[in-house]
Amino acid sequence: MKTIGIADTTFARVDMFMLARKAILDDASDIRILRYTVPGVKDLPVACKKLLDEYHCDIAMALGMPGPEEIDKVCAHEASQGLIQAQLLAHKHIVEVFVHADEAANDAELYRIVKDRTMKHAINALMLLRGPDALQPLAGKGVRQGKESIGPLRV
Repeated sequence: MKTIGIADTTFARVDMFMLARKAILDDASDIRILRYTVPGVKDLPVACKKLLDEYHCDIAMALGMPGPEEIDKVCAHEASQGLIQAQLLAHKHIVEVFVHADEAANDAELYRIVKDRTMKHAINALMLLRGPDALQPLAGKGVRQGKESIGPLRV
């Protein structure tokens, strides 16, 4: 049985874990899910690395909602860099799912973005578990998570 490790934060304004869990279990009932909650996005790299190494997860997801301030954007960038390093060290994917607080004009739109991005990336994590060619049918299609897909470039 494959295991997806999901690291989430107490700083997020939405329970992103529950959204990811629902998307995963709606698509694949034979997946084990392990949750690891940390305070904020800068804590996600070590949580994901522990999920992959110590808890033997096959893939990890890093769920977070950085705030709107400049310092929050810097922290999110640093967290992203740490997640990249953790992936390289573990030789396993970490699907980063960040939704910045200033991506929407109101709470309803922000929730829609969080839900869409989290659930679509949960499916991406499942696809990555299925092998390197599972996402190939979507390559070059302009697929987005959190907002409407933009489609392929037509010339």
